[in-house]
Amino acid sequence: MKKDKQIMTIVEGQAIVKEAQRLLTASSRRRFLRNGLTLGGIAMLTGCDLSGNANVEQALSRISRLNDRVQGWLFNGDRLAPVYPESMITRPFPFNAFYAEEDAPDINGDDYRLEVAGLVQDKRAWSLPQLHRMAQVSQVTRHICVEGWSAIGKWGGVPFANFLKVIGADLSARYVSFKCADDYYTSIDMATALHPQTIIALTYDGQTLPRKYGYPMKLRMPTKLGYKNPKHIQVIEVTNRFPGGYWEDQGYNWFGGS
Repeated sequence: MKKDKQIMTIVEGQAIVKEAQRLLTASSRRRFLRNGLTLGGIAMLTGCDLSGNANVEQALSRISRLNDRVQGWLFNGDRLAPVYPESMITRPFPFNAFYAEEDAPDINGDDYRLEVAGLVQDKRAWSLPQLHRMAQVSQVTRHICVEGWSAIGKWGGVPFANFLKVIGADLSARYVSFKCADDYYTSIDMATALHPQTIIALTYDGQTLPRKYGYPMKLRMPTKLGYKNPKHIQVIEVTNRFPGGYWEDQGYNWFGGS
């Protein structure tokens, strides 16, 4: 079985490379894309007006989807993102959202309940005390923003893989999606969900997670770009249906690896 899986992975990888070669050499339009863009940079074209050229828009969309496939194929669930000493923490850690800091959701932790849905055996809601009673870990890792800046912070919380196992999630499902109190939503692949550095963050720098950083909980993934790290999470769903995301539905790469 393991050998068959390895063969399938090799075949899939060869197919992805073949598709990349076809897209990037098929015509003069794609030659422009090949010379002017990188696969990792497609999602950063938000300042360009491409709406008047359907062919370019279609080409960008296809390469973006290809980029997702390539990143997913290259992702190694055992490879860790760099960790740093606490002396390198960025102070103050920047606030970042699609709204002003004063507009961040003000959530009552006593009333908060985390809902779980989809392909899970136990769909009971979780209170904050229940989450805090689970085994906790901490990490000092770098947050990388698609806007071009980065910052190092210290996050503490529950390994997400442990949480998924406790609720009886189908770990063979393709996606995990998140709906948030600030109307944000996003989704990730199951391999990233199970990565050892992916955590339900409940604290920042040893203190209760501040409102501006996502209270009462956020998902912290140092293997993903910042927009893939949802804050103020209210609902977690395990699914095989592609869920998209707030920025992803506007043209950003879905995989969003850092």
